[in-house]
Amino acid sequence: MIYLERSFLMLCLLIFAGNCYGSKTMEVSSPSKNLTVIVQEKDENLQLLLKAKDQVMVNIDVVRFIFNTELPADKFTVKSTEQYTVKHYWKPVYGEKSKINDNYNALKISLINSNGNDALGLALRVYDEGIAFRYEFNNKIFNGHIIKKEHTGFKFEADYDAWLTTSAQGPFSKKKISQINSACERPLVIKRNNKSYLAIGEAALVDYARMKFVKDPDSSQALRTELHGDVDIKMAGYQTPWRYVMVGDSPGELLENNYFILNLNEPCKIKDTSWIKPGKVIREVTLTTKGGKACIDFAVRHNLQYVEFDAGWYGHEYDDNSDATTITIDPKRSPGPLDLLEVIKYGEQKGIGIILYVNRRQLERQLDELLPLYKSWGVKGLKYGFVNVGAQKWTKWLHEAIDKAAKYEMMVDVHDEYRSTGYSRTSPNLMTMEGIRGDECTPSTETILTTIFTRMIAGAGDNTICYFASRVSEKMGGKAAQMAKTVMLYSPWQFLYWYDRPQESSPDKGGTGNSTNIIVENDAIKFFDAVPTVWDDTRVLEGEIGQYATIARRSGNNWFLGTLTANKERTVMITPAFLDIKSEYEATIYWQNKLDMVNNEIRIEKIKVTKDSLISRKLQKDSGLAIIFRKI
Repeated sequence: MIYLERSFLMLCLLIFAGNCYGSKTMEVSSPSKNLTVIVQEKDENLQLLLKAKDQVMVNIDVVRFIFNTELPADKFTVKSTEQYTVKHYWKPVYGEKSKINDNYNALKISLINSNGNDALGLALRVYDEGIAFRYEFNNKIFNGHIIKKEHTGFKFEADYDAWLTTSAQGPFSKKKISQINSACERPLVIKRNNKSYLAIGEAALVDYARMKFVKDPDSSQALRTELHGDVDIKMAGYQTPWRYVMVGDSPGELLENNYFILNLNEPCKIKDTSWIKPGKVIREVTLTTKGGKACIDFAVRHNLQYVEFDAGWYGHEYDDNSDATTITIDPKRSPGPLDLLEVIKYGEQKGIGIILYVNRRQLERQLDELLPLYKSWGVKGLKYGFVNVGAQKWTKWLHEAIDKAAKYEMMVDVHDEYRSTGYSRTSPNLMTMEGIRGDECTPSTETILTTIFTRMIAGAGDNTICYFASRVSEKMGGKAAQMAKTVMLYSPWQFLYWYDRPQESSPDKGGTGNSTNIIVENDAIKFFDAVPTVWDDTRVLEGEIGQYATIARRSGNNWFLGTLTANKERTVMITPAFLDIKSEYEATIYWQNKLDMVNNEIRIEKIKVTKDSLISRKLQKDSGLAIIFRKI
C-alpha cells in the first residue's frame, strides 16, 4: 500500500543545453543532492555520468541494443525530456523495516529515430541511495522485434576490486574488474576505496531475460550487460527491468539501503494479504506420519509456525512421470508410511501450517491442477524446486506461477538458482528464495560474510540454518554463529534445524538428507524460540566484506543482534546506541569461548544494559555471537 500523506509531485519540461564541444548535457540530482547524474548526448551516443561529492563513480553507456532485424531507422536522438519529483513512503506487508521511504528525482527522456518518430524512452530515477534507469519501447515501432543483445556499459575510473560469483549459489571471489573473465551475478559489489562502494544490478525482472555482467572487450576497466537469451519485446510489455547503481560509504550502508530495490518494483497487487504469514520452519526429514506429527509437536513447543515436507513425498523428484497429485513415497528417501492428509489435519488442530516441496518437472505440467488440490488439502505454501531461470520464457513462467499461487492463498519459496530482484513487494506471497550459497553447502564464515554484503543486498535468502549437525562445529564456526546468522541473513520464512529431527521422530533410516541429528531441547535453543523472521528496523553497525559484521534488528520493543568474525580472533565491542533513551534492557548473550568451541557448548549470560553500555567479548576464529535485548 502506498501512503501519499507526505507526497510531492513536480513536473517540468526541459531541453538539452548545448556546449562548446558540440555535445548536449543536463543534470539531475538526488533529493539531498549527494548524487548527481549528468546526461550527455554526444556523437549519437547517450551517456549517464554518475557523480558523488564531485567524484566520478561510473560512466554508463545506454541505449545499446542489437535487434533481430535492422530497424527502418535505428539511430536514436533526444527529442524532449520531462523531469519530476516523487516523495512518499509505503508500508510493506513484512520486511526488514516497517516503513520505507521512496524519494527521488526523475527524468524521462524521449528518443526519436532518424525518421522523426517517437521510438523509445529512457526513464531515470536519482535517489540518495543510488540511481536506476530502464528502457521503454514504442509498441508501434517495436512490435514483433526481438532483442538479441543489450550492451549497457559501465565504465569505471580505475581497476577496482569486485566480489563476484558466476552462479546464484556459487562461491565468491575477490577480483579486479580487469580479471573478470566470466559472466557474473548481480548484485555485483565494487570497492572504489575504503569509503566508497558501489553495487550494480537489476530490479523488477519479471518477464525479460536475466542480465549478468561481463567484461567489456573494449576496455579493461569496464563491464557491460549480457542477457540470457533473446527477448521478445512484446512479451516483456515493451519495457526492460531497471538497471541500477547503488552508492554507499561502506558495505553496511549498501545493505542497510537494500529497500532501494523494492522501490523499483510495482506496489503490492494482492488486495487481501491477511493470509500471508512469515514464520519459522522445520523440515520434516523422515517423510513419515510419525515424523510429521513429531515436528508439529516440536513446532508448538518452540514457537515455530510451519513444517515442510521436502523432496520424495510424491515420488522421485527427478522422474518426469512422478505425480505430485499423489502421496507416493520415494523408497530411496524413506520407508514411510506417510499419511500426509492426516498430518495436515493434525497441524491445523495445533495451529501449524504445512509447506510442500514440488520439483519444477511437476510444476511445469501440473501447476494448474496442483494449486486447487493443495488448497483443498489445507496446505499453506509451496517450495518450488530447481526452477528454470535465465531465459525470458522461464522468467515469465515463474512469476506467473507465483501469482497463480496467490489466487489460492498459497505462499511460495523459490529454489534454486533464482535470485531476487524485488518481486516480493508486488507479490508478497513470495516469502523467500534461495539463490544463495546456504548452509547446506557448508560455506565458510568468510563466505557468509561476503554473502551478507553482496547477495543479501538483493533481498531475502533461504540460508537453511543448521544447528545440531556435526558440520556446524567442524566447519561452520560453531553453534553461536548459527544463531547470529538467523538475525543477519534475512528470510521471512526462516528454515531452522535443517538437518535435525525431534527426539520423537522416526529413528535413523531414510528421510531427506538421511539426517540422523537428534534435537536436544535445552536452554540454548530458546534463542530460536524467541527470534522473529521479519523486522521493524534494521541497523548495520559495522562490517567489512568477508571479514566481520554486526547487525541489529528490532521487533516491537526488543532488539536482536548478530555478529560474525572470519579467519582470526576478534574482540567485538558493542555499544547498543540503537536502544531507547532512558530505558533499561535485559541482554541475553549467546556465545562461545575457546573451551566452549571444543566442547560444542553455548555460553548464556544475562546482564542489564542501557544505550550507553559497552558489551565486549573475545570471539574465536570463524565464530559468532547473538544477543537478545528485552526492554525491562
